[in-house]
Amino acid sequence: MNYEHLLVSTDGPITTVTLNRADKRNALALDVMRELTQALHAVSGSEALGVILAANGPVFSAGHNFADMAGATLAQTRELFSVCTELMNAVQAMPQPVVARVHALATAGGCQLVVSCDLAVAADTASFAIPGGKAGLFCHTPLVAVARNIGRKRALEMALTGDAIDAATAADWGLINKAVPADQLEASTLDLIRRATRGSALSKAWGKQTFYRQIDLPQDQAYALAGERMATGALTPDGQEGIRAFLEKRHAKYTQRP
Repeated sequence: MNYEHLLVSTDGPITTVTLNRADKRNALALDVMRELTQALHAVSGSEALGVILAANGPVFSAGHNFADMAGATLAQTRELFSVCTELMNAVQAMPQPVVARVHALATAGGCQLVVSCDLAVAADTASFAIPGGKAGLFCHTPLVAVARNIGRKRALEMALTGDAIDAATAADWGLINKAVPADQLEASTLDLIRRATRGSALSKAWGKQTFYRQIDLPQDQAYALAGERMATGALTPDGQEGIRAFLEKRHAKYTQRP
């Protein structure tokens, strides 16, 4: 499929989706978000085992396109943020692990997109911000994603000050998995996605789905959900194959897909 604002490539079991609107700082304009959501849905149903989300140009993503909001009606801004929410949910609804490969600044909705990915690796030259706190429009929706990854005080520091944090700080706070030298970014991201896609693809998909369902539940409900998923997972062909392979001291051969 051809895209206007994206590049989509596949190398073996890994598909890379790249924001390719460098002249607009990869802003999440309405048409860009719709196209990216469409691409993610397409990859979700493909044979890919893992996904890398990347960007071209000097900025990973500058976030929302203010031109979409200037002079807009309430119905139009509601639609804009509904489409944004659909995009973020699409990342987490995919059965495949999704790793953000962040080479430069990710701000506002761009930061939200990175944080919505399952995993993230950044170049040590990258930075992250939700800058609405020092402007006229607070970053309400980016803060939803940020606050689910880091502690309240740090999330509110980012949101209220609007200041950018560097990649090392982002890693220390848990906003991303790790920061690496820029010349190691591609290799480190590929290493992480390869390790994250080992084992049963079906089991991995169930694991991701269950994680996002249980993480905000009370502990008793979380255990009930996770326990039922483990019980049913143990009886799948891949579950039984993993158990038998362990007992028989051999390499497992997994065949099930989501």
